[in-house]
Amino acid sequence: MKDQRAEALACVLVRHSSAVKAGDVCLIEGESMAEPLLLAIYEEVLRAGGLPIVNLIMEGQSPAFFKLASDKQLDWISPPARWGAEEADVRLRVMADANTRELSGVDPARQAHRQLATKPLMERMMERTAAGQFRWSLTLFPTQAYAAEAEMSLADYEDFYYRACLCDRDDPVAAWRKQSEEVRRLAEWMSGKEEVHINGPGTDLRLNVAGRRFIAAEGKHNMPDGEFFTGPIEDSASGEVTFSYPAVYGGREVAGVRLRFKDGKVVDAQAERNEEFLVQMLDTDDGARRLGELGIGANYGIDRFTKEILLDEKIGGTIHLAVGMSYPETGGRNDSAVHWDMVCDLRKGGRITVDGVEMQVDGRFVV
Repeated sequence: MKDQRAEALACVLVRHSSAVKAGDVCLIEGESMAEPLLLAIYEEVLRAGGLPIVNLIMEGQSPAFFKLASDKQLDWISPPARWGAEEADVRLRVMADANTRELSGVDPARQAHRQLATKPLMERMMERTAAGQFRWSLTLFPTQAYAAEAEMSLADYEDFYYRACLCDRDDPVAAWRKQSEEVRRLAEWMSGKEEVHINGPGTDLRLNVAGRRFIAAEGKHNMPDGEFFTGPIEDSASGEVTFSYPAVYGGREVAGVRLRFKDGKVVDAQAERNEEFLVQMLDTDDGARRLGELGIGANYGIDRFTKEILLDEKIGGTIHLAVGMSYPETGGRNDSAVHWDMVCDLRKGGRITVDGVEMQVDGRFVV
C-alpha cells in the first residue's frame, strides 16, 4: 500500500522545490531503500512533463567503493556524473541510509581524497545554481537507521518527518508557500546589516556579513526547510563557538566540538570524541578552516536533535556554521572541497545581536 505522505512529499519536491516544467531533464537519485519515494517522484516528474533519469544507489555501495578503490579510481569521475553537473536542469536526491555509520571505518584520508576529486562537480553545480541554470533539492526517506539515531520508533519517526515536511496538510505545496513568509521576513531584516554577535554557553563569536546576501530557505533546496543563511566575510570570524550536538560527517560522529577563530581562521579545534578526524577534515585544504556559511534555524516544528543535519540545522532557536565552501549566491567567496555544518543550540541562555540590536533571545526572535 502506498503511503500518501510519500506521494505528497513527491508532489512538494516536483511542484514546489524544483518547479519541474515540460522538457526539463531531471536526475532522480537515491538509495534502494527509498524506492517507494523515488517511484512517486518519477511519476510526478512525468506528470509535469519532465524527462526523468534514475540513478539507484545499491545498499553497501559506498563502503565497498572506499574499501576497494585504487587512488586512480578515487580520482575518477564518471561521464554521467560530469554530464549531469553540466547539462541536467534538475537534480532530486533522496537519502535512505540502511546504516548511517557504514563509513565509520574508512580512512579519513581516502574520504578527503575523494572530496577533492569531486570538488569540480560541486563547484559547477553551485555556479549553475547561482546563475539560475540548475535546480536541486535534497530530502530523505525514513528508515530504521534514521529512526534509531533519533531514538524513535520508525512509525514515530515517519510521523515526525512527514509533519516537518508539512505533508500532513491538506495542501502541502500551499502550506510551504505560506511557511516561507516568516523566513523571508527575517532574511530581509538582515539585509544591509554588518556585525553578528553570537553568545551562548561556551560561545562568544563575532562575524561580519557586510555586503553579503541572506537567503531565505523556502523548501527549494532542502526538504524539510526553514532557515536563512549567508556566507560571512572570510577573514571576519573572531572568538569561540561550542557546538551543542555531535557533528556527523562522512559517516563519522565527532562530539563536543569547540572551535576558536582568529582573523576568520580556525586556530584551535578540539573535540571530546574523534578529534583526529575533525582536524584531518579541517586540513583538507586552505578553505576548510574558514567559514562558508552562517545559518539561523527557524523551523519550530523540528524540536529535537536527530543526528541528521538535514533536519537539525533547521531547528528553531539554533544556529549552524559550516566550515568550508560558501554558496556563491550569498556573495561568499570561500573555496574548499569541504562543507561541514555544525549546530549550536541557543534556546537556553543564548542570544544573537546584530549591529547592537537583539535579534533573538533564548531561541526566540524578538524583531
